[in-house]
Amino acid sequence: MALFISPYALVLRLRHLLYDKGIKKVRTSGTFTISIGNITVGGTGKTPHTEMLIRMLQDDFRTGVLSRGYKRKGKGFAFVTAEGGATLFGDEPVQIKRNFPGTVVAVDKSRLHGIQMMENMQARVRPQVIILDDAFQYRKLRPSVSLLLIDWNRPLNKDRLLPFGRLRDLPSRLKAADSIIITKCPPYINEEERESWIDSAGLRDCGKNIYFTTIEYGTPQAVFPEGDKRYAYSPRAILFSGIANNSSMKQYVAESYRILKTLDFPDHHKYSASDVRSIYSASKANPTALVLTTEKDAQRIMERKDIPDTLKSKLFYLPIKVRFIDPAQEKSFRNMLICKITPFDNMQ
Repeated sequence: MALFISPYALVLRLRHLLYDKGIKKVRTSGTFTISIGNITVGGTGKTPHTEMLIRMLQDDFRTGVLSRGYKRKGKGFAFVTAEGGATLFGDEPVQIKRNFPGTVVAVDKSRLHGIQMMENMQARVRPQVIILDDAFQYRKLRPSVSLLLIDWNRPLNKDRLLPFGRLRDLPSRLKAADSIIITKCPPYINEEERESWIDSAGLRDCGKNIYFTTIEYGTPQAVFPEGDKRYAYSPRAILFSGIANNSSMKQYVAESYRILKTLDFPDHHKYSASDVRSIYSASKANPTALVLTTEKDAQRIMERKDIPDTLKSKLFYLPIKVRFIDPAQEKSFRNMLICKITPFDNMQ
């Protein structure tokens, strides 16, 4: 029986072969770069892990972020400003800039060109470390460190390539990563459970350091200055989101609120007047309920000029962070990065 290989898999294999054989050029950067990426389409937590790296490194190194700026209207290279908004720069870069105003955040479809532009900054502000958000498939650049994120709930060996599954790249590409981070883990798994997961995911002999992180949500925050904090204490909530996977958020919110209605939109969805009316209609039908969304969605919804004041008062988002399951793993991971960055930076 002939083995069927999808056209998509053939295209991926050919593309990687061209880079692996040197037929297509792979370049390196004069600045230390950390690539964060995945093999699964969306939902592995690239942005909160990027923010985790900023918190981890910013006291020791001038740390910058370079993103493609997915679905932004702006073209070419640009430095992100908090005032510019998600339409111009993309929701994730704007979120990062607003959370870390002292961090240089830039967008460019070409990571190589973007790095060059950041390297042209004055020495006193030029980043010593550049975090490349969603760059695992960007083969034109070989990063100093490559971090691959894998969802605890979607191990690669239990998934399939698009369009039959949610894999955007070949599972064998994990060999290109320096370290693997298993994301969205249950918060209190022990070492035995982690080792069991590694076996079931077929990663026992992958030859990579494997780390485990979990999501932590913060206290709901008002999207607009008109936000009334009293709504955060309502026992009922309406949820809306436009992200790849909102199951973790739903599960968390359900522990504290009775979810009356959920409105799901596509990932990176640009909210329309019709969407605003739908959200407002759900809110009017449940006047005492909190209206809750994700931090990433908040960057997009706050650009709408047609949000009724009564909706603004009850519209909140959930801040999100990630932490390592095991503090010893966090220390080991940070030490690994510091040991790689320090001699590299001293040579510059």
